[in-house]
Amino acid sequence: MANLNVTIAGVEFQNPVIAASGTVGFGREFSEFYPLSVFGGISCKGITLKERPGNPPPRIAETPGGMLNSVGLQNPGVEHFIKEDLPWLRQQGTVVIANIAGNTPEDYCAMAEKLSDSSVDMIELNISCPNVKQGGVQFGTTCAGVEGITAAVRKHCRKPLMVKLSPNVADIGEMAAAAESAGADAISMINTLTGMRIDIKTRRPILRNNTGGLSGPAVFPVAVRMVRQAYKRVKIPIVGMGGVSTWSDAVEMMLAGASAVQIGTVLFRDPYAPVKIVEGLEQYLKENKIASVTELTGGMEEW
Repeated sequence: MANLNVTIAGVEFQNPVIAASGTVGFGREFSEFYPLSVFGGISCKGITLKERPGNPPPRIAETPGGMLNSVGLQNPGVEHFIKEDLPWLRQQGTVVIANIAGNTPEDYCAMAEKLSDSSVDMIELNISCPNVKQGGVQFGTTCAGVEGITAAVRKHCRKPLMVKLSPNVADIGEMAAAAESAGADAISMINTLTGMRIDIKTRRPILRNNTGGLSGPAVFPVAVRMVRQAYKRVKIPIVGMGGVSTWSDAVEMMLAGASAVQIGTVLFRDPYAPVKIVEGLEQYLKENKIASVTELTGGMEEW
């Protein structure tokens, strides 16, 4: 049987399929479908220093080939996560990644301190959420911003640190290099692309926040291109995401340069997608006589 294990920033995953932040909450609802150990890891719903109610509805709209959302980081806050959600998650047999977001560098640093003393396996620094008016993406759209927030959090983070990058930039390779130079152990990419839909009867945007983040199959080619650009600029591992829906998408993303993939929008359509992707990866490796899934990373040959 082919080896599906991957190691990212010193953390061992039993397979390279990770639930993207915001798509399985803190896991309890998905555990009704199958054991969460199906996933190599779970990136939990983005958490902030204090509880957030999120944006007013409507917050989600379908688009051709994807989904537009502006949830706005609704979450119970980091203290609740550590006390109520993390102990249960630790019993599920999968890697636990805490995704953190904030309004100020002090917010991020305070959460990194608290979570460094917890049992999470890794911290994912979300500097790319497009759906809040302050914080998040304001740090992720310039090299100076990426470097500054990564370096600040690095000083307070004693867990492996993964920086989640925004695609809403001119040169994703520069952003990846900025995160690496400031001390990131890994990067994850891409977060959603900013989009808008309009109700032609009311002539108002469908989403109450006016704009939202576009995800799903529509963004997959953009994500593959950006993972490749980042792979050519950095030596730290890349976790690729953005429209990964099938095992062949996962193979493609890893050939571009990803060491693992995160899946998100597909889970709303097919909760059993991770089972199918893991089985498909195993079969692909077997048919192509590949001993380990790690051999796929960066295996694309450019023309």
